[in-house]
Formats: sequence, C-alpha cells, structure tokens
Amino acid sequence: MELNGVNSGYAAYEAAVTGKSAETKYDADNKNINTSKKPAYSEEAATYEKSSISGYASNSKADRTAIAAQLKADADNRMKQMQSLVTQMFEKQGITIGNADDMWKVLASGNFKADAETIAQAKEDISENGYWGVAQTSDRIFSFATALAGDDPEQMKKMQAAVEKGFKEATKSWGRKLPEISSQTYDAVMKKFDDYYASKETKTEE
Repeated sequence: MELNGVNSGYAAYEAAVTGKSAETKYDADNKNINTSKKPAYSEEAATYEKSSISGYASNSKADRTAIAAQLKADADNRMKQMQSLVTQMFEKQGITIGNADDMWKVLASGNFKADAETIAQAKEDISENGYWGVAQTSDRIFSFATALAGDDPEQMKKMQAAVEKGFKEATKSWGRKLPEISSQTYDAVMKKFDDYYASKETKTEE
C-alpha cells in the first residue's frame, strides 16, 4: 500500500504550506464522515491543466491564487476518495480508527489484509503515470509552490522549506521511514526546485 505514503506526504506538505491540519473528520459515532457506500473513486476528481501552471511567471496574483485553489480542491477530493477506500476496507475487517494518524499507523504496520479491488486501485494510482505516482505528485507539489510564490526565488525557498517540513511530518505520522515511492517523489520535487534556481542564475549571467 505504498500509495498511502505518498498521500500522507502530500497531505502533510499541504498542511505545512497552508497552516491547515490534514485530518480525517469523524461524526459523533466516530465514523468517518467522508466514507461513502459508493464504489471507490466513483466520482470524477477535479483536475488541472499542467499547461496553465507552466506560465506562472506571467500569471497575475489572482490567476496564481485560482490555480492554487484548483490544485488544493483536486488534492482534497482525491484524498477523500482514497481515505474512503481505506476506511471501507478496514470496516470489512473490523478495524476501527480514531483519527488520521491512527489510519496511517495501521497501514504502516501491515496488520490488515487488502482486498483485490484495493490492491488493483493502489497499483494503478502509484504507477508511472498514476495520479499518486512520482511524476504527477511531484508536478502537483511544485506547481502548488510556484502558484503560491510566483516568480520569486526568495518565496520559492520558503516553499521548499515547507516541502521539507511536510515530508518530515509525514514520516512522523507514518511512524517509520516512508515508502520508497515517497522518497523518490521528494527527490523529484527537490530537483524541480534546483532546476528553477539554476534557470534564474543562468538568466542573471546572461
């Protein structure tokens, strides 16, 4: 279930940047209110066009704010869908969770049995071209950073620090070293920041 290491990393990163906690909400009966009886991923998630992100340098602050909101909505939707899938799987096995951290720790422990549907969905999502795969996840994180920072290297450094903090928080929530796919995603994001700084230095020299 490496998918959840990536999801945890992205959720913690978003919390570090926005200052909002990434928690699963529960009702009075301690049930996940995001849980749906519909098939997992039955609703189409919000999506963004990567081409609209690439021109962030020329976008106005309002445009960048809209892009950041679009990215956040997309991530929130997919996180709810994934949490619903995991919660339904746990409920079938009589496993109850009190909060988001508990869910990550149960997943990290491996003390559960994933059904064929969940395994198939996870494999698809973390595949090379999957939503939670290294390429798409690192693109979303970096695009979110550029939408918030604009074409400002100093602000980008703050965004990079937020990413680093987010992954550390994700590791803490996970309870041990994050899965390899999360490490690969982190490295991919850091490379995007390095490439950005290098491009600014090249322009300065020219």
